[in-house]
Parts: sequence; C-alpha cells; structure tokens
Amino acid sequence: MIRFGIDLGGTKIELVALDDSGRELYRQRLATPRNYSGTLDAICSLVSTAENILGQQGTVGVGIPGVVSPFTGEVKNGNSVWLHGHPLDKDLGQRLNRQVRVANDANCFAVSEAVDGAGAGKRLVFGVILGTGVGGGIAVDGKVHAGGNGIAGEWGHIPLPWMRPEEFRSAKCFCGNYDCTECYISGTGFVRDYNLSAERKVVSGNDIMQLVAEGDESATAAFERFLDRLARSLASMINILDPDVIVLGGGMSNVDAIYERLPLMLTQYVVGKECETPVVKNLHGSSSGVRGAAWLWPL
Repeated sequence: MIRFGIDLGGTKIELVALDDSGRELYRQRLATPRNYSGTLDAICSLVSTAENILGQQGTVGVGIPGVVSPFTGEVKNGNSVWLHGHPLDKDLGQRLNRQVRVANDANCFAVSEAVDGAGAGKRLVFGVILGTGVGGGIAVDGKVHAGGNGIAGEWGHIPLPWMRPEEFRSAKCFCGNYDCTECYISGTGFVRDYNLSAERKVVSGNDIMQLVAEGDESATAAFERFLDRLARSLASMINILDPDVIVLGGGMSNVDAIYERLPLMLTQYVVGKECETPVVKNLHGSSSGVRGAAWLWPL
C-alpha cells in the first residue's frame, strides 16, 4: 500500500510517497499558488504525477497550517488565508475520487515522530515546534488526537506559566492576547527578548547562540531566560498530559544545550518535583510534516 503525504505550506507544496515500512518511494514539490483553486490544482497534479510514475493509487493525507473546523468543516486558524472558509478535505476528495484526510501540520509532525521517528514505540507523544512560532501536536498510539474543538496541543497560545512580574503584558501575540507562550519561546520571541536589551541587534536564534559560544554576557542571559521559560512551559504540559516523550522540532530544536540543561530544570516546576519525561530531538527533521501527513492513514 502506498501512502501519499502532502505538506501544504505557504511557499511550497511537497508530496512524499511511503510504503508500509516508511521507505520513501518518491518526492516532489511545487510552489504554492496563493489562491484556493490553484492550490487544489497543484495538489491534484502532484498526486497524479506520482501515481503515474509509481504505477498505483495511494491514500492521501494533507498537513496544513491551520485546522479543519469540526463544526463547519472548513479551514480556519492558518496563515495561508486563501484556504479559510473552504472544505479542503471534501473538495480534494471529490477531485481525487477518494477520501482525503487533513490535519494540522504540528499534529502531522507528532504522528511522524510517533510512528517511526524519535517517539517510536511510545504511546503518548507530544510534538513541539519551536520555530518562527510555537506549535504543538499530540499523537496517541500513532494517531492524531485533535480534540473536540480540533485544537488539542495548541500550547503556544496558553499564557506563559509562572510568570515573573516583569513578564506581565510585555508582549502582544498576533492572536490578540498578551503573554502567549509563543511570544517567549519561539525563535522570534528569543530574538525579540535579546534585542530588547542588547546593543548589538541580531536577526536569528543562531546569531544569539553564536554569541553565547563566544561568551557574550547579554546573549548568555537571554538564553538562560529562554531555557527557564521553556522549562516552565513544558512542565505545565507535563502536568496536564504527562506524555511518554516530548519531541522537539523547528529551528530551536537544533540547540544541543537544550537537551543537556532542560531535564534538571523541569523538576523545578513539575508537580511533585520529580520528572523523567524524555525531551528529545526529532529524527526526520524538515521531512516530519510531510511524512506525518502520509501516516494519517495508519498501518
């Protein structure tokens, strides 16, 4: 059986074909048309081309920046606004003459790492994206747990836990609320926090970590704040979910010091002051989203 995964991003649409063992059979990408009908055409073209080359039909799963509302059946909450208000899974299903499964891209990341990635063999996997924003996805037994409202795992829009006085109402999130976790532990938030007090401005988390390696005091202090805020945020989720493993993705997941420092810091905030929850780096990197979309059709 072939599974096609589609990663529908704001700039590119990528398709991967996997066999039952997770072996990659085919991969292709196209630029994302910034309109709904063009997006449907591009996805159908990718699937048709792949099936012609591989000589057989497959299941189709799609990861999107946003969710399909369980109430209206239409896409919402994404930055690819041309998808909003459309029943993407149904429209693609009609065009491709088969059922199509659509899930949030962070949920696809969690499924990918749960099925054959860094969380393989674990029952409850919390997948975390620490990138431009902060995303989260929950996989249970290798399947998406989206919740009744379709938003399970959206920890980026929970207020930063155990806030310090100086943190209150210090950052406004794009969602309209203040002090969302995303404002502090995303790569963007890390840079914002450093630039507030540093004379030498930076544009990326990598720039800050290079300064940390050089012994820069401002950068080191910013990274200490980042680690503490990450520990608080993850401890809050451990108190709620108690996952078997937390898998990190996104640009900040490449900072090795996180995995060295975070385990001890978590015990300061997890209830009972005991915590052995593994926090690990993803296995599939930038391919986790598209692979997870394929695994929306499990074995």
